[in-house]
Amino acid sequence: MLVDTAYHINTSEKYAKNKHFFYNLLENSNNKYKRYFDLFMITLIFISVVILIREVKSHVNDTLLFFNNYVISIIFFIEYMLRLWVSSSVTQVIIEQSEHSTMLGEKFKFFNALKEIIEIKFRYILSIKAIIDLMAIIPFFHELRLLRIFILFRVFKLFRYAKSIQTFASVLAAKKFEFFTLLIFASIIIFVSSVLIYVMEANSPDSQIKTLFDALYWSIVTISTVGYGDITPITEPGRVVSMFVIVAGIAVFSFTTSLIVTAFTEKLDEIKDTKLIDDIEKIKEFYLICGYENISKEVAKKLSIKNRVIILEENFSKAESARKDGFVVLNYDPGATESYRKLRINIQAQVKAIICLSYSDVENVYTALTVRSFNKEVFILSVLKNKSNRNKLIFAGVNELIYEKELVGIVAKEFVGQPVAFEAIHALRSNFNGIDMQEILVSDRVLSNFITVGDLHNKKYRVILLGIYKKSIKRFLFNPIDSTVLEVGDYLLVIGNIQFIKEFSNSLNNKGKK
Repeated sequence: MLVDTAYHINTSEKYAKNKHFFYNLLENSNNKYKRYFDLFMITLIFISVVILIREVKSHVNDTLLFFNNYVISIIFFIEYMLRLWVSSSVTQVIIEQSEHSTMLGEKFKFFNALKEIIEIKFRYILSIKAIIDLMAIIPFFHELRLLRIFILFRVFKLFRYAKSIQTFASVLAAKKFEFFTLLIFASIIIFVSSVLIYVMEANSPDSQIKTLFDALYWSIVTISTVGYGDITPITEPGRVVSMFVIVAGIAVFSFTTSLIVTAFTEKLDEIKDTKLIDDIEKIKEFYLICGYENISKEVAKKLSIKNRVIILEENFSKAESARKDGFVVLNYDPGATESYRKLRINIQAQVKAIICLSYSDVENVYTALTVRSFNKEVFILSVLKNKSNRNKLIFAGVNELIYEKELVGIVAKEFVGQPVAFEAIHALRSNFNGIDMQEILVSDRVLSNFITVGDLHNKKYRVILLGIYKKSIKRFLFNPIDSTVLEVGDYLLVIGNIQFIKEFSNSLNNKGKK
């Protein structure tokens, strides 16, 4: 019953749509509503802080207090629960546990699935951002006045909503080991200097340092090079200690500055790319050129007269050459799915055409396969270096080929159901470009829904069925006919986009849904 419910929820379009909406709203910086949501949450944070400051010496209207203690806290609580929900998939854990048990011939173990769900959720709950979110809710319990100081934790929530703060934090996080080392060094200096100055000054009647706390305060102020001057050593030994602390403070300050500068220098290219991607995201239409060779330069020049052109080039020196030629270029591999994920563009709406101009036909095949793995409609044009590779490029999804001075117009055939080149098979087997080859077990659950190969409707999910391993006869049937009967223990060997295979597998195991 639990597994059936998990499959039903996992394949429910309404559930998936709602979860996808809230995930994008909370986590996807490209979502059009996220900006407004972030501004709304930032406004609530500042309202909380303003009310807290005013409350120190002035009476605050009861309506404002109610709004701060209850309404804002409830909004933050709802946001916290939504983030906890979208952080991981409970139904997916149950399904994976069920499939694992079925493959091993065991019964589904509920407590194993429950244990894994709790572990996954607690990993999120114990993350720094989740802890800050939880602390921001605590002022809800306003009867305990001390807890209202946790309103200040709402300020830290700005890290979620302000992109510039996130960038700054990520830059510093890249040097966390160095900053930790610096913290240890500074802590030792502060501790030693506090003890020394206390020993040297505490017994002097004219000294302002009477307690160890005074000594600690003086050490921190001095080593940070602030030097308020409200507490100063008056004995000679105390002044000697001061000189050493001042020198140590300069060293700590210099080390801190150099770490921050180094961190930003190392991340500068990445920050520039992020800014460039943000700008590209705003472009309505453009041509995407994959690879920068001599022909690419000429094509880009002609296209850029009346159109916007973006170039993807994996080789750093070639990318720099394209940049010097005045083109917008990203040092990304055009044959990797990750590149398009980072690019954050709507290929269907923004890209007029993808032009594959790499030096190798194999590179162009990989690029075409990558694009076709997540978009079947965009127009792809490719240069052809070797006539023998014509069919490979066509099967990869290229719409038109250019060979020397000949322009050959070819309408691309559907990816599903067509022969696959050896290079493509090899790429798929090694999880290349987000496309995978997987085995799906035919269990009792699958057999209760589907009797023959024709019932599977794998083309509906854009998945290729290469063949079936028949357990009963211990043979692999390549490209089986639709009337082939399925049996428990058979394995379906399928190729396709990882997400499409996942959806196909879920549909096979969803009882009552054919």
